[in-house]
Amino acid sequence: MVAALYVVATPIGNLRDVTLRALDVLKAVDAVAAEDTRVTHHLLRHYGIDARLFSLREHNEAQAGERVVELLRAGKSVALVSDAGTPAISDPGARLVRRVRQAGFAVVPIPGASAVTAAVSAAGVPEGRFLFCGFLPAKSAARVRDLQALRTLSVALVFYEAPHRVRETIADLAAVLGGERQVIIARELTKLFETIHACSLDDALAWLDADPNRLKGEFVLVVQGAPMAGETQVEEGERVLALLLRELPLKQAVQLAAEITGTKRNALYARALALKGE
Repeated sequence: MVAALYVVATPIGNLRDVTLRALDVLKAVDAVAAEDTRVTHHLLRHYGIDARLFSLREHNEAQAGERVVELLRAGKSVALVSDAGTPAISDPGARLVRRVRQAGFAVVPIPGASAVTAAVSAAGVPEGRFLFCGFLPAKSAARVRDLQALRTLSVALVFYEAPHRVRETIADLAAVLGGERQVIIARELTKLFETIHACSLDDALAWLDADPNRLKGEFVLVVQGAPMAGETQVEEGERVLALLLRELPLKQAVQLAAEITGTKRNALYARALALKGE
């Protein structure tokens, strides 16, 4: 096998979500750098793979990186895996990848399971546009500061969160981004108790608190982006139009709604006809 670093995605829960190519690589490499060797040993044993494992965690990534480079210089091949999903995405590995590239060796991605793509695929994100934000800071003040910088973005925002912080994070999301925004709460993806729930940020805490089990597991939060300026204007125009139609004839209501909100009259007229039809 070519001397290279193979970045191998592993299952995020269901062990059958590993790819055939990932298994081929894990069988063939000379060594496997793992976030937690115990977790990876369980996966390898499940598939009958006997590999040379060593630890690569956040606190020893620089040292382990030098070990990987030495192996590559000796003509050996190395696979990088995290406990679950794709390495170097909210997991250790990014520093190692940079170090291997600096040393002049190839980095080969072996794609597969990823919690962010799994959650987004089930969220119905408009036009597939989203920003992956990973984990927010643990402290509320720093978390709020980061969210303020994201508040006006019109793309969906995707966050990872741990069970012991998810309530506080959702409370800050509602306070900073606005409780009316929709959120997809995805927990325990691909596992036995997988849950994917849609609600507003204002309603999210009540949903979590309704069942203690909903606070267990790893979370992905997909939050609706900020409405674009034109969308906000149209929404306000339709809101005013609906109120005016209760008291005024259709044409008069449309004219007043257009003057009050600046929304195009033709769009309001079409909406008024639809409302009358309903």
